[in-house]
Amino acid sequence: MRSVNKYWTQTNLDSTLPVTFTKKETDYIRSQHLARIGTASKRGDPDVAAVSFDFDGENFYVSGRDLPNTRKYRNVVENPKVSFVIDDLASLNPWRPRNLKVHGAADLVDHNGYMGPGKYIRIKPNRKMSFGL
Repeated sequence: MRSVNKYWTQTNLDSTLPVTFTKKETDYIRSQHLARIGTASKRGDPDVAAVSFDFDGENFYVSGRDLPNTRKYRNVVENPKVSFVIDDLASLNPWRPRNLKVHGAADLVDHNGYMGPGKYIRIKPNRKMSFGL
């Protein structure tokens, strides 16, 4: 683990190693219901979407209504590189934001998750950063 500055903690700078999450990070992930997934087309056109998710302790799973007809689905088919951010405000006064950011590779898998059985985007983290946890 490496401290990037006094706020951010970054791990797994060697993206060939598996990412592991601390207990604080896992507890935070499991307490949240909404995240954002960042994808890009093969031409590099970016997209960000708010999503619900499942977490199995290692990978994140994202689905949604009519998933195959979404830009995030099409982008993952063309370009598997994704970013995934979970964030919230623990307090407004004092101001206390928290977040966990993951970079990883995405693929399409069959999964039985929050949307029931079906196709999901699986995000396999290869880098993470957390703040305020």
